[in-house]
Amino acid sequence: MRLAPALLALATLCGCAAGRDYTRPEIALSATYHAPVPIAASDAQWWRRFGDPVLDTLVETALAQNLDVVAAAARVDQARAVAGASGAALLPQLDLAASGERTRQSLRTPVGAVSNRLDLPRDYSLYTVGSQASWELDLFGGLRRGREAARADFAAAAASADAVRLSIAAEAFEAYLQLRGLQARYAVVAQQLETERKLAALVRQQAEQGLVAERELHRVLGESAGIKASLPPLRAAIAGQIHRLDLLTGRQAGSDPLHLATAQAVPDAPDPGGSAIPSELMRRRPDLVAAERRVAASNARTGVALADYYPHLALNGLLGFASIGTGSLFTNAGLQASGGAGLRWRLFDFGRVDAEVAQARGQEAEALAQFRGAVLRATEEVETAIVRLAETRTEITLREQQVTSLTRSRDQARQGYGGGALSLVDVLDADRALLEATDRLAAARAEAARASVAAVRALGGGWETRS
Repeated sequence: MRLAPALLALATLCGCAAGRDYTRPEIALSATYHAPVPIAASDAQWWRRFGDPVLDTLVETALAQNLDVVAAAARVDQARAVAGASGAALLPQLDLAASGERTRQSLRTPVGAVSNRLDLPRDYSLYTVGSQASWELDLFGGLRRGREAARADFAAAAASADAVRLSIAAEAFEAYLQLRGLQARYAVVAQQLETERKLAALVRQQAEQGLVAERELHRVLGESAGIKASLPPLRAAIAGQIHRLDLLTGRQAGSDPLHLATAQAVPDAPDPGGSAIPSELMRRRPDLVAAERRVAASNARTGVALADYYPHLALNGLLGFASIGTGSLFTNAGLQASGGAGLRWRLFDFGRVDAEVAQARGQEAEALAQFRGAVLRATEEVETAIVRLAETRTEITLREQQVTSLTRSRDQARQGYGGGALSLVDVLDADRALLEATDRLAAARAEAARASVAAVRALGGGWETRS
């Protein structure tokens, strides 16, 4: 039996605390990011840097009305209440009570029989008024460590709520950018379809005049039908993103109060905002702040478990009045008082305490491993997002050059076809190549904007660490 350590602890009552105080874990990270993308200063409303009023309204509505955000805020309120209750456990408790009762003694009971023999009244009223106080002395820090755990849980819940807000804002942003990208691609296809219709009209006129074979007309009509067939999937995808945005903003799908079905250009992707120093980033990303606070809470709960090795001392007292009549209730004769102390010690239960301490330490080790894993995942997300943004910008530059060259090639092919120097196949090939390049350029611009949002999200958005 492990009695000696407990006796030693009892002999050194003062100055002992359960477990060790929490120390923030060290994080070894590189000094800079590896991708050549500038990082702007952090901005709480980072989405406004895209310069799109519709997007501003959309994100702010999502942050105000999204049900996941509402649920996260409710979890913060719960954690705040638990933290408040844990702090109250360190203070004395005072209860005030009053009662009044009417009693008639049975003659078949000892008290009633004695009262009858002594000619005492069987019926009486008893009135009591008083207060009772109790106070558990936190000699070994168990209650203090419990308060630390609750406060750390509250900080973790607050950081998790910020992480949810960041996630919802980024998800709304992602859906909006996908919507604008799809609308841009739809406009490209519609424009190309109109061009094909003009070409079909020209070929039809030439076929009617016997200048070209009828198969060339059918070839153009087939190409036009193929381009037209790509519009329904785009319309379905556009509707899906609008419905997704309705859901993210807490509305019924199909409501579209912002008239998102009206096409607008994809906003330009600004530089991401956040900390330019990786170690600072890891201290301010809300999900990492939450993970680190969970480590602190687990450490404090280990201290709570260790406190059960030592005795728990509580003081209690009672001061009040009791009388069988209201007239003499608040008199010296009716005064009653008591005081005392109670000792609770799991002296012969150290095997179970050992198991509880081992479990708490295992949970602390698990939380620490999860925190370190979250840090590594965060570095991967940041580096990948920055590289993705840099490479997408490079792709946009090359795609613009490609579209410029292919536009000239298409125009020259049509001029050659009109002059009889080139065949219809050459024209259709030039149109097809230009359509594909223009479509990829629109997709690349939307991808660059999404990459910027992904970088902002990986860098922690605009939320700072809460104290």
